[in-house]
Amino acid sequence: MQGFALRASLVIVIFAAIIWLIGSSNPKTSAGYVGYLTQGAVFGKTTYYGLQVGPTSPGRTWLLHVTNISTTPYTYTEEFAGDDSVLSKDNLKIGFRVHVVWKINRDRVKDFVEKYSTLYADQNSDKVVSDAYKNFLREPIRTYARDEIQRLNGLEIKDEITPTGLAVFERVRVLVQDTPFDITSVVVGNVQYPSEVANAVAQKMATTQVLEQKAT
Repeated sequence: MQGFALRASLVIVIFAAIIWLIGSSNPKTSAGYVGYLTQGAVFGKTTYYGLQVGPTSPGRTWLLHVTNISTTPYTYTEEFAGDDSVLSKDNLKIGFRVHVVWKINRDRVKDFVEKYSTLYADQNSDKVVSDAYKNFLREPIRTYARDEIQRLNGLEIKDEITPTGLAVFERVRVLVQDTPFDITSVVVGNVQYPSEVANAVAQKMATTQVLEQKAT
């Protein structure tokens, strides 16, 4: 009888160990990432477990899952061309690009995941971050850029390109105060004028050079 009870206990212990091994995990976070850890439950809700700064892992733990968020800089480009071109103050259709360098603040990853991201099973970090950018930053940045370009006459823009980028940057910086988004820089560039305007400017420059040569 005692032998039967001992064998039964051993079977239960082995079975419990197998279940624990199947249900537990040791999720890793690589360098340049912060891991947002959650712990599931057989009954009840998944709960927040903690953060881990890579490279690291928490050790094997029951029903543990990690969403790794990159905290390295991203460079995104917003293009204004074709139908998205912007009318200047004097109604010239201007094409240009805005380059945004930004990252997620590593100290505010919990805030980012819980308030600004949309998480799905097996979703990679870059997709989580890019979706948050599209949802929170993209349209305001495009609106600010349009607004700053529309304040200028067309031929002034090429000489005001740096101040224009700084003006957009300052407006975005105000937008992201008290959020997990860190904006490093906003640069406006690659200004494109309508072909007839570009040709006229080129012709004027060529004529000016000829007159200067004659004068010399």
